[in-house]
Amino acid sequence: MSDASLPLTPPSRQPQPGAPDNWRRFFSFSTDHKVIGIQYIVLAFFFFLFGGLLAMVMRGELITPDSDLVDRTVYNGLFTMHGTIMLFMWTFPMLNGLANYLVPLMIGARDMAFPRLNAVAFWLVPIFGVILIISFFVPGGPSQSGWWAYPPVSLQNPTGNLINGQSLWLLAVALSGVSSIMGAVNIVTTIVRMRAPGMGWFKMPAFCWTVLSAQIIQLFGLPALTAGAVMLLLDLTVGTSFFEPSRGGDPVLYQHFFWFYSHPAVYVIILPIFGVFSEVFPVYARKPLFGYKVVAVSSLIITGLSGIVWVHHMFASGTPGWMRMLFMFTTMAISVPTGIKVFAWVATIWGGKLRLTTSMLFGLGGLTMFLFAGITGIMLASAPFDIHVNNTYFVVGHFHYVINGAVVMGFYAAIYHWFPKMTGRMYYEGLGKLHFALTFIGLNLNFLPMHPLGLQGMPRRVASYDPEFAFWNVLASLGAFLLGVSTLPFILNMLSSWVRGETAKDNPWRAIGLEWLIASPPPHENFEQIPIILSAPYGYGSDEPLTANDPTKELASEPSES
Repeated sequence: MSDASLPLTPPSRQPQPGAPDNWRRFFSFSTDHKVIGIQYIVLAFFFFLFGGLLAMVMRGELITPDSDLVDRTVYNGLFTMHGTIMLFMWTFPMLNGLANYLVPLMIGARDMAFPRLNAVAFWLVPIFGVILIISFFVPGGPSQSGWWAYPPVSLQNPTGNLINGQSLWLLAVALSGVSSIMGAVNIVTTIVRMRAPGMGWFKMPAFCWTVLSAQIIQLFGLPALTAGAVMLLLDLTVGTSFFEPSRGGDPVLYQHFFWFYSHPAVYVIILPIFGVFSEVFPVYARKPLFGYKVVAVSSLIITGLSGIVWVHHMFASGTPGWMRMLFMFTTMAISVPTGIKVFAWVATIWGGKLRLTTSMLFGLGGLTMFLFAGITGIMLASAPFDIHVNNTYFVVGHFHYVINGAVVMGFYAAIYHWFPKMTGRMYYEGLGKLHFALTFIGLNLNFLPMHPLGLQGMPRRVASYDPEFAFWNVLASLGAFLLGVSTLPFILNMLSSWVRGETAKDNPWRAIGLEWLIASPPPHENFEQIPIILSAPYGYGSDEPLTANDPTKELASEPSES
């Protein structure tokens, strides 16, 4: 809980006059950041389920060496749509949802800086989501080009139509970029300009630091991807020649546009999860976050270094030797500020009085997955090794340990931690721990076998393979099916708890942060009066230890004269 002074009149629980009440508000064009945050999260989770079903069809194909479940062209389309949906329709909207809901509460603001822009950014998501799914069924779809849409493969237009599946796919990606840029402008402005009086930079929660760092990456990197998608769309539809080699274009230039954002995008995704770990571990270890200021600054260092690592993905694209060495060094260097965070989390947990709630279990599981992903990431940063395993399942395994391991488990940790605040209800711990066990086992059974597959030389993006790879593929497919089943107790838990779960206290975890000082769920404008911060939030910048018996400080009854 923050050591803050609030003119404490209990905030009203009544909705905004004229606003839809109860569940109907989630289907309205609301400008309330909390409603928009939950809209983002729920919509993203639906796309997560859809993308997961596509993955299970692919793993069903790969459980045998022969291509005997779906047509190979259909398999390629499933591969493309799975990757695109999971990145543009799941991870980015999900993290935007967490940021939308939590940031204004954590910094003592009543809403986002630009509420209407916030609503427009959200409602673009279902629009480009529908366009993206339609692209799969329209002739000339992006089945052969992969989720990165490299030319000249993506410039093939066998139908001869101006509007085809590939052009619709590119339009969806461009609209996704516009939506995310709107969100980034809003979030950065909110954090920079709308912090409560007295909340200096080093009094700001760690989650806000990571969100700010991630959105800065969005602002400098996402325009490159959006521009690349628009230029490729123009090549495909109106005959320009930015990337068409037969007309003087350079297809490798598109790779630079794409990866200048799409490698830093990994940090856009993982940085807010780092913030979740930094919020969750102190609460359930009953200790302050170790090295708060260093953890905060390391997020900005990651932001800076992320802008000079993109050629790491182009080591096999005819990249000059000097460029390989330069970007090998920068890719390895970014592990330093990342490692600082890992050491800080371990030091926070070490010697703490751990409470192994569902949220803490998912946090520890996500940290474990990230450590393994970091080890293989250092291996892939080495140019000789990266070229050796290029386009093999080793890369797929590494990437999914980051995205499905650290990010998804971190997302679950966040949802379980803030679920009482969002809904005013407690979830069922038994179902939550069953969800964790199935997820942890399924995840490792699915993605760990991909590493020996890659080292043995199995290429990615193939529907049939040599029988020598069958054993590891059977294990991976069984893990994928278990991972799909693992979502069932989560869905049951969330729905049943939201409807009839035990009423939650305003601060059931005895946690830190301004969001835990107000009602659960929070009222429309969060704070009846804006809080005044007198000192660093307890457990962040304070040198005073956090005790197990008394984890909070009493609030000052009067704000200081200064």
